[in-house]
Amino acid sequence: MTLFLDRDGVVNDEIRDGYVLRPDMFHFSEGVLAAMPLLAKHFDRILMVTNQRCIGRGLLSPEGLQEIHTQMLQQIEQHGGRIDRIYFCPDLDNSSPCRKPATGMGLQAKQDFPEIDFSSAVMVGNTLGDMQFGKTLGMQTVFIPSTSPETPFPHPLIDQRYQNLLQFAQAIQ
Repeated sequence: MTLFLDRDGVVNDEIRDGYVLRPDMFHFSEGVLAAMPLLAKHFDRILMVTNQRCIGRGLLSPEGLQEIHTQMLQQIEQHGGRIDRIYFCPDLDNSSPCRKPATGMGLQAKQDFPEIDFSSAVMVGNTLGDMQFGKTLGMQTVFIPSTSPETPFPHPLIDQRYQNLLQFAQAIQ
């Protein structure tokens, strides 16, 4: 089984009206480092899919993003977790094929890992765009209300709702 994770608002605290532009601005959300080893036991593959418009805006270079992600991965691995690959979309344009809710990053993952079966995959995100991305590809969707607690549930795009990634990880053990 494959797990797709959004980054900002799921793995790390989202900066409202801003971006994580340096490693020292990246702060894991509560419970994430405890959740990652549980998820690693449950899922064969863990992939991150993240819109990073800050690159298109010239606020962060791809190398700067790599530096943030390298630090993030090191901390996750030190806690017994893993992320197998990170996909990001730097595009500004909402109509970009790689920008969620478009499915480009998911289709790229399927190309890289042909064994991915979207019908048994799970998408965890904190926006309806993340949920639409998952549903369009045929995944189960899990909503984390970190930045949009007003989002109604039940909702046609949301299969499950948990307060944070750790609650989800504990629920599937």
